Amino acid sequence: MSQLSAISRGLAFLRAFYLRITLISVAMLVPCVWQRHIEAGDLGSHVYNAWLAQLIGRGQAPGLYLAHLRHNVLFDFLVLHTANLVGFVAAEKIVVSFAVLIFFWGVFVFISALVQSPPWFLTPCIATLAYGYSFNMGFLNYYLSIGFACWSVALFLGATRDDRLLSAAILPIIYLAHPIGFLFAVSAMLYLTLRKILPSYSKLVLPVGAVGAFAFLHWYLGAHTDYDIDWSKTGPFYVFNGSDQLVLYGDQYASLAQLAVFFGVICVVVDAIMRRKERATKPSAQSWHAFILPTELYALTFVVLILLPENIRTSPEVAWIGLLVSRLTTVSAIFGLAVLACLKPRKWHAIGFAALAAAFFVFLHDDAAYLNQIETNAESVLSQLPYGTRVIPTLSAPEDSRIEFVGHLADRACIHRCISYLNYEPSSAQFRVRATPGNKFAAAPYSQVEKMVSSQYIFQPEDLPLVQLYECTGTDRTKLCTRSLHAGDSSKPPQ
Repeated sequence: MSQLSAISRGLAFLRAFYLRITLISVAMLVPCVWQRHIEAGDLGSHVYNAWLAQLIGRGQAPGLYLAHLRHNVLFDFLVLHTANLVGFVAAEKIVVSFAVLIFFWGVFVFISALVQSPPWFLTPCIATLAYGYSFNMGFLNYYLSIGFACWSVALFLGATRDDRLLSAAILPIIYLAHPIGFLFAVSAMLYLTLRKILPSYSKLVLPVGAVGAFAFLHWYLGAHTDYDIDWSKTGPFYVFNGSDQLVLYGDQYASLAQLAVFFGVICVVVDAIMRRKERATKPSAQSWHAFILPTELYALTFVVLILLPENIRTSPEVAWIGLLVSRLTTVSAIFGLAVLACLKPRKWHAIGFAALAAAFFVFLHDDAAYLNQIETNAESVLSQLPYGTRVIPTLSAPEDSRIEFVGHLADRACIHRCISYLNYEPSSAQFRVRATPGNKFAAAPYSQVEKMVSSQYIFQPEDLPLVQLYECTGTDRTKLCTRSLHAGDSSKPPQ
């Protein structure tokens, strides 16, 4: 008898659980609408550069141009074209909401396909991951690519030829979003295919070979390349288990992440004890076989992240390809959740995970409200400047925050008001909007941006006119001021 396709099974699943799916989807979008703006690091820069793309299209941004890229642009395309219809405020919420649902349900269906069971009791965990570090840093092209990659691999694990064809059809969309998601999807498909073909213990060749390949890459980058390599990573190596995705704006998140890991370990230990008891009285009870593949993938990802650099760049004139490991722990977390999905669900599992998620979202709501207040004040201050004023924001994140890109909320505050002159996207040569040296809209090349963001930079006559946006006091970061810069001024804000 022929097996049902993944699409057929998915439609049947949707019909059976449509109300639950609808309610979860609505709940997932609450953080996208609980404040006026979605505060997610680099998101402000993406939206601002979509506005620049509009200006370029109208011929109103001389010195800027659009590069024809085939990767790292999907989110930017969606924001620009949606904003052309409904404006930037609505476009931001619509496109980010779409990205969140793609990611959340992508992870859900991927885990379901991998362990052959829907992980309903892990819904709170997947929700926190959906709003974790990668989201809050605003890596939304990468975020979309991982979400679509999960959908693609889940379809690939289906039983029919049509499933594989549909899975392959999604690959160009993944690449359009970000190459990392594309590499994740293709690597996972290849690994799972070879693992299915290889007999018995020959399967060990795959994880051993993968670790060997990345160990060679580690050695090569360290000893045989002229690239700038930064091996430093946030926290000790054991945070590569994916729990660091919960660590965002302060120490309270780190404590929550540690508690989440502890609770997960308890769940596994208790499950092992219960299984052993069941096996003693009932030999046909469920075995540990289901854990093998997810645990193998989880352990392999953990080791690979230890071997990868955090930042790399090919030339001093271009931007860093940065925070690789910090963002890739998203994949580690997905495989970790797949391991937990093999547990026999119990009510206390769901209660514990829900409590952890509730604490996470309470913290996130408070921090989003705080950042929204800063952005509201930035809009108020910048609205007093003449249209087209070139602004350099020097806003800093709190010392215990992992989310570094606070200044990008000033980029978004500049839309229809001013020019964020140190906007890094045009000079980085990694995004659609590009800048030629000497233009009035963005500092270029990238080395010039690096110099001007330094607190020791002394402004030259050719840099002007510029207005600096800064924190008026060291005690209240929401209070913002501006000052016109003059030749000889330091970029360090006045005290």
